[in-house]
Amino acid sequence: MTSDFFKYQAQTTPHPLAMEISHAEGCYIYDTKGKAHLDFVAGVSACPLGHNHPKVIKAIKDQLDKYLHVMVYGEYIQKPAVELTKLLSKHLPKSLKKTYLTNSGTEAIEGALKLARRATGRSEIIAAKNAYHGNTIGALSIMGFEERKQAFRPLLPDVRFITFNNAAELSLITNKTAAVILETIQGGAGFIEPKEDYLHKVREQCDKVGALLILDEIQPGVGRTGKLFGYEHYNCIPDILVTGKGLGGGMPIGAFTASQELMDCLMENPKLGHITTFGGHPVIASSALATLKEITESSLMQQTLEKEKLLRTLLVHPHISEIRGKGLMLSLIMISSELANALILQTKERGLILFWLLFEPKAVRITPPLTISNEEIEEGCRIILSVLNNIKQQNSTSIF
Repeated sequence: MTSDFFKYQAQTTPHPLAMEISHAEGCYIYDTKGKAHLDFVAGVSACPLGHNHPKVIKAIKDQLDKYLHVMVYGEYIQKPAVELTKLLSKHLPKSLKKTYLTNSGTEAIEGALKLARRATGRSEIIAAKNAYHGNTIGALSIMGFEERKQAFRPLLPDVRFITFNNAAELSLITNKTAAVILETIQGGAGFIEPKEDYLHKVREQCDKVGALLILDEIQPGVGRTGKLFGYEHYNCIPDILVTGKGLGGGMPIGAFTASQELMDCLMENPKLGHITTFGGHPVIASSALATLKEITESSLMQQTLEKEKLLRTLLVHPHISEIRGKGLMLSLIMISSELANALILQTKERGLILFWLLFEPKAVRITPPLTISNEEIEEGCRIILSVLNNIKQQNSTSIF
């Protein structure tokens, strides 16, 4: 299987971890040698209820017996998609009423950018330095990390960049700006939270000049920060909300949500302003609906903030310079990138899954399922501290 993996499946890095998976259950992933791996990554925040959650699996199986794909998105009334978008609306402000379901977060970003340009009649998009919003050409154009972009230029024109948390640069948002797009918490940059009411100040400047505010909640959304969406912590409501990852409960999904007035712009002038074949797929929508119900009807979000406190209390070590993030969207910032690499690789051998972040080489991702128990957190932290106490700084590099 390993040789076939490298021979037939396209790779994204020269050195994938290449663990061969047998099955997964709860907060554990099992390899084909029978070894259990405690999962502190959750599919890069995509599995908020862990693996093989019974309510998610039941929803998927129930839908499989009814129908799969029957028509391109938006033409037929399909109960899973309708109920999912209705439930999202119930838990969002009145200004965020209509949702367009897509196949991935990056596709939802593309839709949001198109909607902003269509609604405002403007072309300029302002994004943040060190931002990550996906890898399609539009999303790549608003990525604030030139090293990842240069090989694919030319990209979209009329994109400008500001520094996240720098209010002095907000004057760059003008009446030429269609939209400002920001991650509510910067992910690839190292889980950087907005400070000093930054998002509210961006909101005010957008209102002043008639620009739209797009918030990317693909990582922090769906309960990961202790609220259903991260913006609820920061005194700011976007015009367009983008989500994905955790919303699918382990299935591929994306979504962008806006007011009815904004979203109706995609219906005409031109018609079919944004289309997708498989967006809103009934099986995936069923999985997402079960996931959203469980997160909003249980105490998981409240527990998330308590679990954050536990992690911060336990993970104290001279090799850790700080812990960034909120809820169960945390990153350990090590004193060197070499230590970050060694920690991730050596905990893997000890049965604990950690991972890198895209742009911050000293960061180690901790984004476990929201369902993780205190005992599992304590076990994972014991492994981390044990490795740090006996760390061997291997000559290895991040897969990124």
